[in-house]
Amino acid sequence: MKSCLIVIDAQESFRHRPYFRADDVPAYLAAQNALIEGCVAADVPVVRVFHVDAPAEAANPFARESGLVRPIAGLLDFDAAASFVKHRHSALVGSGLDVWLTRHGIERLIVSGIRTEQCCETTTRHASDLGWEVDYVLDATLTFDMRQPDGRPLLAADIKARTATVLEGRFATVCTVDDALARAGALQAA
Repeated sequence: MKSCLIVIDAQESFRHRPYFRADDVPAYLAAQNALIEGCVAADVPVVRVFHVDAPAEAANPFARESGLVRPIAGLLDFDAAASFVKHRHSALVGSGLDVWLTRHGIERLIVSGIRTEQCCETTTRHASDLGWEVDYVLDATLTFDMRQPDGRPLLAADIKARTATVLEGRFATVCTVDDALARAGALQAA
């Protein structure tokens, strides 16, 4: 089954949001970079997706005018098989990614990037509904603490656990970097 790694919103923009915490970034980057490296070595295409939104002004970290819509510092430099810009949560809405995947005969998506519960999860659900098999590489996603509607904190680790729970077996196979690489044929059998 032909696979493709999608690196969603792994961009500098997030460092300029008030909720950004650097605590989990090193572990995320280690997993994300290992996933990219393994896919590149095995000729599994790696696609880059950036999020761009309004207002189109330098003060908005997700606007091109900010100069921050670029790979997050520490991300492995790689030649993307294709790059897309999205303006919605799902990387499959209005970006042309769905057309590219279909034209290239991709049957399995390997989802990674930022934010775990937002663009990565939304893309995963959308892809599953459109018929793609999805490997959701939880360790190669990053998110940040949030506040619940009642004001209580919701820790990033709890958000990731919730995401894994709701995706597993219904929308995706939640897996590790090594599992995703093995499923894509990018790891030699031991």
